[in-house]
Amino acid sequence: MERQLTKPRALKPGDTIGIAAPASPFDREDFDRGVAALESMGYQVKIPEGLFEKKGYLAGSDTKRASLLMGLFEDDSISAIFCARGGFGSMRLLPLLDFETICSRPRILMGFSDITALLVVVNNWCRIVTFHGPLVTTLGKGSEKTQAALADAVASSKPLVLSPDKAVVVNAGKASGRLLGGNLASLSHLMGTPYEPSFKGCLLFLEDRGEAPYRIDRMLSQLRLGGHLDKVAGVVLGSFHDCGSLEHVYSIVEDAFSHTDVPILAGFELGHGTENMTIPIGIEADLDTEKGVLRFQEAAVER
Repeated sequence: MERQLTKPRALKPGDTIGIAAPASPFDREDFDRGVAALESMGYQVKIPEGLFEKKGYLAGSDTKRASLLMGLFEDDSISAIFCARGGFGSMRLLPLLDFETICSRPRILMGFSDITALLVVVNNWCRIVTFHGPLVTTLGKGSEKTQAALADAVASSKPLVLSPDKAVVVNAGKASGRLLGGNLASLSHLMGTPYEPSFKGCLLFLEDRGEAPYRIDRMLSQLRLGGHLDKVAGVVLGSFHDCGSLEHVYSIVEDAFSHTDVPILAGFELGHGTENMTIPIGIEADLDTEKGVLRFQEAAVER
């Protein structure tokens, strides 16, 4: 029997946010600025021992990074887990995680980019709402708008509504479904593993950075050939920074979904762009290209 959807408890002033490093090592100055931003928002921050370890392009060994992450889920003083940086390494942790413990101890889990692997798998396996939003190392450089959007997502009892200033209708229409997705490269690399997600009936959210158009085409072609795009209800496109012209990227996405004719709306400030709004993974939402809006049907957290 499928688990019921679980929402983490809303953050309130004074709550403690634990920091994890599931992927790559990170710049200490950017990290400190992000911690200061969280503290200025009224939260306490817990930095676990071993967070600053390095092992090549990883923030320590797989065992160490997984143990640190699980320790935060097991710590009753922690209300949320924010990831320090993306880069690479999150999917290496999946076989080492205790998902039964995670299921029984829902926490706000926040990050983007490579962290997509954790957000999607925790949502799918545990039916816990996760959050695609700033990393600690990007938050300190984020605008007031980015910080306000984070607070709205994790502390408000109101459903989120996103209406990009520069919405681009790639394919017109309306659709509803639970929002699922994140970084395109991370999603495509989960396919063919025990952790591959199903996008059936979902609003599929995609973003990426530094991928040439032909690589975006290759990843979407893989998903299409595998049948993973056949039952998608609609598509939400975030930022595609340093991926060539946006018009070219959008045409590639349109072609990838030409066999389904689903609504596709682009221009959302989600991902690697200057602004990075926070959105919940796993909450039902409505997409309307005519109004240029993505409207979630309920709040992402429990009061």
